[in-house]
Amino acid sequence: MGMYCFGIDVGGTTVKCGLFKIDGTLVEKWEITTHSENSGERILPDVAQAILDKCQTTGIPLNQVSGVGVGVPGPVKADGTLDCAVNLHWGYKNIVKELEDILHVPVKAANDANVAALGEMWKGGGTGANNMIMVTLGTGVGGGIIVDGKIVAGSHGAGGEIGHAHVEDNMVEPCNCGNRGCLEQFASATGIARMAREELNASQEPSLLRQGNVSAKTVFDAYKEKDDLATRVVERFGNYLGTALACFSVVVDPDVIVLGGGVSRAGDVLIDCVGKYYREDAFQGCKDTQLVLARLGNDAGIYGAAKLIVS
Repeated sequence: MGMYCFGIDVGGTTVKCGLFKIDGTLVEKWEITTHSENSGERILPDVAQAILDKCQTTGIPLNQVSGVGVGVPGPVKADGTLDCAVNLHWGYKNIVKELEDILHVPVKAANDANVAALGEMWKGGGTGANNMIMVTLGTGVGGGIIVDGKIVAGSHGAGGEIGHAHVEDNMVEPCNCGNRGCLEQFASATGIARMAREELNASQEPSLLRQGNVSAKTVFDAYKEKDDLATRVVERFGNYLGTALACFSVVVDPDVIVLGGGVSRAGDVLIDCVGKYYREDAFQGCKDTQLVLARLGNDAGIYGAAKLIVS
């Protein structure tokens, strides 16, 4: 086995790249632009070239590279194929074959949210855990479930799609997935801001949120100032997410639940609010499960992708 591996996190705007030692030490990280034009045909060749260039500049021969792990925003099947990745303009893609044909080293691929969960379990908020649920609260709501140290991907690569659990019957607007009432519509940064605007439009009640831009950050900032309207929004968010996590916990029985993504920058107040509703609804055996903040930030994806190779 080689001494090194690469962790690649493919996003809609940039591809995050990491060169690791196989013990998880990050040697170097960098980014390249995601060229998604022409059905994203350049993305994987660009990734391969970035790896070859890094091997050349660091003097690491390819025979010292154990493999390349790749996280992508779409449901990846066990054989490394996916049928569609909307943000990359990809249709069917065999990620493993395409990269192995260029690099001639082992390649493994998985969904980006699942990979972020693996990274947090390995070197972040879930360090030491063997069973873990991670929720990524960003523009959408991503999820990753780890059982016995391995990603739960399922037969269609849709395992851990926590954001698309149905939590509300009375929702008129469709989610990006086409269904209505998904957790993503209430627990994402977008959903929090939407709920706040609905509250603001429903009355003339004074609120700090009337002073400028309404976003998940300003909602939580106002919540910390004990703003009544912001408090109702955050409590509603906490109720949806806490209750959903209680449902997932009775299936997974995790050692720990990790909350990440941009919304998690709200800090401990997020843990307190979600945790309160979680404990109300959790099964007796899962009530004491700890909720913690993610620690790796934007690097979770490259760490988890690297862990695909060394696991």
